[in-house]
Amino acid sequence: MKVIIICLAIIVVPIIIKTIWVSVATRHNGDFESEKADIIARRDFLIEKVITDPQKVIDEMPAIVGPQFQGEWALYSCSMLSAALVNTTLRYDEDREANIARIDSLIQMVMSSELRAYDRERWGEDPLKTLDGKESHVSYLSHLAWMIGGYKRIGGGNKYDELYHRLCETMKRRILNSPNMNLPTYPGECVYVPDMLVAIVALSVYSQQYEGKYYSTVYQWLAEAKQYWLDKDTGMLEPFLPDDREGIYEEAPIKGFYSALSCYYLTFIDEEFARDQYERLKTNFLQKRSLPGFKEYHDRRCWLGMDIDAGPIVCNLSPTGTAFAVGSVTYFEDWALRKKILKTGELAGTTWRSGGKSHYLLADVALVGEAIMLAMRTAVGVGVYNTTD
Repeated sequence: MKVIIICLAIIVVPIIIKTIWVSVATRHNGDFESEKADIIARRDFLIEKVITDPQKVIDEMPAIVGPQFQGEWALYSCSMLSAALVNTTLRYDEDREANIARIDSLIQMVMSSELRAYDRERWGEDPLKTLDGKESHVSYLSHLAWMIGGYKRIGGGNKYDELYHRLCETMKRRILNSPNMNLPTYPGECVYVPDMLVAIVALSVYSQQYEGKYYSTVYQWLAEAKQYWLDKDTGMLEPFLPDDREGIYEEAPIKGFYSALSCYYLTFIDEEFARDQYERLKTNFLQKRSLPGFKEYHDRRCWLGMDIDAGPIVCNLSPTGTAFAVGSVTYFEDWALRKKILKTGELAGTTWRSGGKSHYLLADVALVGEAIMLAMRTAVGVGVYNTTD
């Protein structure tokens, strides 16, 4: 009997402790004012960890994923922290000058030779030295352009204007010269639609800042997407496409990670389309019971699995997909669902507070996830600028 009691205690006590921890850690969740202290503490942690030497940020990414993904994740860490700094500036209307300077530093990091090496290695040429060329480089160029757009959105000056103009003109030209308005992330591979969406986001933001220039390209891409690139079963954007209209490719499954990421980017481009995709995301992927969050698979259960993009899948949930879904949940002010998902995030991540800074313990092994979550938790979209080129 004593052995049974001890065994039960070993099982039950940690559950009780974790339940109390989650309740305490999420007690202020509900709106941006009540969450402000936690959001700023997480922002300050990321500023300290990310705004540093470019190679140091790359080395923060787990070596097991290899140099390409280390580079991609380092880029995303900078890009998502930049987005979070824009969001917190707009949400709280403070620290504007400091955040402009911080985004400036992040842009410099992304422009460094070390951080653009992953893209240079795959394409065999430097993305910034070949803007007059024909190769895609869409992932690297689009994130850099989007970051500059955010820098200008909160009051940054004209320091990057010449580069900004060239980046957006280059992406527009390459998109229009492509067979189907899509560019591959890497040579010899299919088009990765979420990467293309960052380019469309960057052009849309640019259009708002420059009297609708390039918006006809944005509109044309959206028209093609709505007509040709929706999955017949879920109605959601396909994650992969061939790099030409007649291309043959193996149809990829619609998954939570890709769909949530696409939904978030659409909030910067077309609110009506974004809302449609968000409702479909909830219909196909939202898990309401047990652990609330977004599943990786809409058509089957997966209690335990692993995906290079989604991460470890536990109890059906996609960790990265759920994190990106918070962006749309926040943008569309789905507050009740947002509170539930943030509790799930706390259960999985466990917040650690020290020295006035906060982060999920998971950030110690996946810093990019912390940056993504903060950007999504504070999401501010842009909408549509209805002026043609």
